[in-house]
Amino acid sequence: MFKHILVPVDGSETSAAGLEKAIELALDQKATLHLLHVVDETVLTQSVIAGGYMSEDVLESFIAGGRSILDAAAARVRLRGVTVNPILVEDIAETVADVIVSQARKVSADLIVIGTHGRRGVRRLVLGSDAEGVVRLADAPVMLVRQPEVARA
Repeated sequence: MFKHILVPVDGSETSAAGLEKAIELALDQKATLHLLHVVDETVLTQSVIAGGYMSEDVLESFIAGGRSILDAAAARVRLRGVTVNPILVEDIAETVADVIVSQARKVSADLIVIGTHGRRGVRRLVLGSDAEGVVRLADAPVMLVRQPEVARA
């Protein structure tokens, strides 16, 4: 049923929980996992707008960090015998949710699996929710995987 599963990864325990569920699904469905890391450059541009300074070194360190996260996640997937396609996207114009949905379309994802913090109320309003944005915008089904209870405590 699922042949192409997109999994956003950011190196957090929450995204690791989503990745683990996606690996289980990929093994069962013999699917390819498309791992996506978005280098969210809006964080950098907002600091520039606020009077800060954005150096090429800072951007390069964000990109290197993203590659490292992708490499570690891809190695974990390969160890389990699943075909993997790592994708790094640098974006300054779109929200992370928009980038995830766009990449899902590009790889013809049958499913998007996202780890989520499960925030509610004011915390969600203040911090935003990429997962909620993906659910609203995606053409493909979206599976939200809650962060393990121990890690949330």
